[in-house]
Amino acid sequence: MTEVGKATEVGKARLRSEDARLITGRTQWTDNLQLPGLCHVAFLRSPYAHARVTRVDVEAAKSRPGVLAVFSGQDFADEQGSLPCAWPVTEDILIPDHPPMAVSEVRYVGDPVACVVARDRYAAIDALEDIDVDYQPLPAVTDMEQALRQSADLVHGDLGTNQSYRMVVESGDVDAAFRDAPVTIERRYVQQRLIPTAMEPRAVVCRPDGDEFTMWSATQVPHILRLMLASVTGIGEHRIRVIAPDVGGGFGSKLQVYGEEVLLLLLAKRLDRPVKWTESRSEGNMTVHHGRDQIQRLTMAAEADGRIRGFKVDILSDMGAYLMLLTPGIATLGAPMFNGIYKMDAYSFTCTGVFTTKTPTDAYRGAGRPEATFGVERMMDELAAELGLDPLEVRRRNWIKHEEFPYTTITGLTYDSGNYEAATDKALALFEYDKLRAEQADRRERRDTVQLGIGVSTYTEMCGLAPSRALAQVRSAAGGWEHATVRVLGTGKVEVVTGTSPHGQGHATAWAQITADALGVPFEDVKVLHGDTLIAPRGWDTYGSRSLTIGGIAVHNACQKVVDKARKVAAHLLEAAETDLDYAGGSFSVKGVGGDGASMTLAEVAGATLSAHDFPEGVEPSLDSDATFDPENFSFPHGTHLCAAEVDTETGFVKIRSYVAVDDIGSVVNPLIVDGQVHGGLAQGIAQALYEEAVYDADGNLTTTTMADYLVPSAADLPTFVTDRTETPATSNPLGVKGVGEAGTIASTPAVVNAIVDALRQHGVQDVQMPCTPERVWRALREAFGEEPEGPGGAQPGAGGGLGSAQGDQEGGRA
Repeated sequence: MTEVGKATEVGKARLRSEDARLITGRTQWTDNLQLPGLCHVAFLRSPYAHARVTRVDVEAAKSRPGVLAVFSGQDFADEQGSLPCAWPVTEDILIPDHPPMAVSEVRYVGDPVACVVARDRYAAIDALEDIDVDYQPLPAVTDMEQALRQSADLVHGDLGTNQSYRMVVESGDVDAAFRDAPVTIERRYVQQRLIPTAMEPRAVVCRPDGDEFTMWSATQVPHILRLMLASVTGIGEHRIRVIAPDVGGGFGSKLQVYGEEVLLLLLAKRLDRPVKWTESRSEGNMTVHHGRDQIQRLTMAAEADGRIRGFKVDILSDMGAYLMLLTPGIATLGAPMFNGIYKMDAYSFTCTGVFTTKTPTDAYRGAGRPEATFGVERMMDELAAELGLDPLEVRRRNWIKHEEFPYTTITGLTYDSGNYEAATDKALALFEYDKLRAEQADRRERRDTVQLGIGVSTYTEMCGLAPSRALAQVRSAAGGWEHATVRVLGTGKVEVVTGTSPHGQGHATAWAQITADALGVPFEDVKVLHGDTLIAPRGWDTYGSRSLTIGGIAVHNACQKVVDKARKVAAHLLEAAETDLDYAGGSFSVKGVGGDGASMTLAEVAGATLSAHDFPEGVEPSLDSDATFDPENFSFPHGTHLCAAEVDTETGFVKIRSYVAVDDIGSVVNPLIVDGQVHGGLAQGIAQALYEEAVYDADGNLTTTTMADYLVPSAADLPTFVTDRTETPATSNPLGVKGVGEAGTIASTPAVVNAIVDALRQHGVQDVQMPCTPERVWRALREAFGEEPEGPGGAQPGAGGGLGSAQGDQEGGRA
């Protein structure tokens, strides 16, 4: 690779160049889009979790003012196809048909059964009231464990079972590891169901252009969406253009091919006019795919000194009613990661995918890695408690030491670089660990009603979803490469075309920084283009903390090719050998020769290339270059997160007093962007620990359909974070970078729950099910005390002061 010289942009904390238009609203969201003749679409959704659809009468709705057309699922039965599942994790997996609009049976509340097309959104929504649907209710299936019983009601009667798949992975002699082990602990943890709550709801616009179609969608995956739209509808991929304009967050929820996208394409085709649909927040809560939802049965065997002998993981994972794009693979992403940063002799992983009559699950920030990290980090605390060891000490006795890298784990992954000791030492210093332990001991001795707990999470994650060969081994249909094009204009300005599609990560800034250093041009001279399959026709999009480690490297490599091309031109024009030219600061110069005639800037080379007046034979007049990068290994960021939580044993209220995160993400391109990613990740991980939960009743109704019911914390509800970094560069890419987009979410949830349990362990509490609300903490304490918690009307936590106001009173946040 051609080296350019000392970096001046990479490592600089630049403000994101895209923020000005995003913050001021001078941008293009999908819902802002207005087109001549635009129609609006609304969907009628099932109020039943499971029912046969025996009749759909749309005639009355058709006569409503402003209504242009009304369709039932039967109207599209022959052309809507089945939504794709691209990750069949086992050979015998059961994948049911998934019609974008239900035809004869609905399987979750929110399943669409009809749609209205009208001149405005309100007319479309009002007309839904006049669609008459007859349902024959069927039993709801909401409990995974009950769903697997032989007598269980079935979500898909034709499959004969509610089990979609069962995946088993074993390494080492598991029986020997557990036989006569001095210490064996077994725990059951629940990963509650979560609703990704992006700032921008989903929105789709589709415009017909003869036999071609342009779709704007608030999506993370325009390239995948185009491919799958073609596969489902039979419309040629070359006739579909997908544009992801500025997208207001995704967190995995927009890593999907949704039925509404397929149906809007079919509606645009049938009506020959542009159509738009934008979800409401409550509609989105019911229908955007959900995250997590696991029951974990974990068993760990260890020596008396705390060294891990074996680890058994048995998971039930709720698929919901259907398998969407990546649904089966999300839980299995934990298969190589439940071992975390620890060495052990044997490992067993079993995952069972279960159908229920709930909204389908799929990727949510971290996607399988947070669940795995939670499991192993909770178990490490339980092992420490069993042995009477400090939680950090038991980790030190088991983790991979820095001199052992690269290290092949019990699950077969090769961690290329890391230093867990350095990250932990820095975190301990920032956290003042010993001082807090002393305060904890003092509070316990005084039997304070507010106890102090200290939570530890020493984590790693597998991110940068690639390489393609590794994805093939786990039966993923997708590849893992990424593509970039770097174009040098005649004036020396640069356009970067990337296959990654940002939705808040700051690619336009970071990619420009990488390009500026690689080419030696000013940051301001670089423009990054993305999110349009016509402008950027090749790519695998953005998810799994892959953009920088794969897409950013493709940009870097394309820049190297530009320099190599420009070198040939400069050598010819300067009448020098290519090997005699140095390139630094955007200029070629002849080694050892001074004077103006002995150098040439990239802009001058670009101008000469544009004119092509004096080009050597066989050299094409273009500096533009493409690169496709497919790494040989994943990226493995790691770190240590420490949480101090105060727990009121009378009310159950939890207050995070301090939080320290020290992460190792390899080389850093933009520290400001990194801090933003970590802060956002911490907010979502803490939200799982303390606030968020999608709740269904026994009939399969989602009871948390609004922001009043589904609690998402605001900034006022969260502590001030202390963040820092250590740096061990990745060896899998030339920039030494690792992923960061999911790290905060992955590490923080177990740190918070470990802190809560640590505060209460002296009272006999071993677990509090998430979210650790004041009521759940209070009930866990009552049960540990041998008291039966009273039902409604009896004494409740926070009586007298009011539980609802406790959070606002103590943190200055929302009630």
